Amino acid sequence: MGLIEIEGMEFYSFHGHYKEEQIVGNKFILNLSIETDTKKAEKSDDLNDALNYQVVYEIIKEEMNKKSFLLENIASRILDKIYLRFSEQIISSKLKVSKINPPMGGQIKKVSITINR
Repeated sequence: MGLIEIEGMEFYSFHGHYKEEQIVGNKFILNLSIETDTKKAEKSDDLNDALNYQVVYEIIKEEMNKKSFLLENIASRILDKIYLRFSEQIISSKLKVSKINPPMGGQIKKVSITINR
């Protein structure tokens, strides 16, 4: 078994409950880990035998360009698309979506949601 980790993905997107967030936007940081069977790729050294994390990143990038109100929706949507594409290769996954400096009326570094599947 292996663990693919894509860490520190940064996006500037227009997600949020408040209208201002949807207009001004905000910085988001995503961290994803996917447990997968790597045995075949370890031996073959062939991308066709591996879970292609470039494709995973493109899925995330595409979903981050679609507006959402809630972090929960963003994370769930991303995982749904990844599982749709790689369902037979994924054993488990963990996705953390963080909104940097959220407009909550105080000094807050970030707010995050983590979903495990």
